[in-house]
Amino acid sequence: MSDADASVHVRRAARADLPALGRLGAHLMRVHYEFDRRRFVAPTGNPAAGYAHFLGTQIDADDAVVFVAERNGAAVGYVYAGIEPFSWKELRDTAGFVHDVVVDEAERRTGIAGALMEAAIAWVREQGVRSVMLWTAAPNERAQRLFEGLGFRRTMIEMTRDL
Repeated sequence: MSDADASVHVRRAARADLPALGRLGAHLMRVHYEFDRRRFVAPTGNPAAGYAHFLGTQIDADDAVVFVAERNGAAVGYVYAGIEPFSWKELRDTAGFVHDVVVDEAERRTGIAGALMEAAIAWVREQGVRSVMLWTAAPNERAQRLFEGLGFRRTMIEMTRDL
């Protein structure tokens, strides 16, 4: 991040962060649903509470991590990553997997997403895993540019047929 963003601190998530993480996760759900309403789950009911509950199951897991970007005591973004075991089905070795990265709209293009991604990548490396993977929504070109800038390359294309 630039010097202007030095006030942002990336740290492991804590239970006290769950309401903010839920809010950010619900935003992520809404954005993806708008990308493709047939592919992604509709954010009905209370998605913030649901997402907070889910991430609460992950922050203490041995095979997952949630990092928070914090500015002036407020969570402005998070990344959720985990270790996925060897998979015959996916024809890949054990790998790190970045499941979510999201930053508040007002905080975008300040380097926060990159800092969160680097924290997740460093954690995967510390686990002794040699690669990190992720999925990105096809229309999310801005995220794809971020990931490519961090050294990710395209390896698979997901395709969906509605029945």
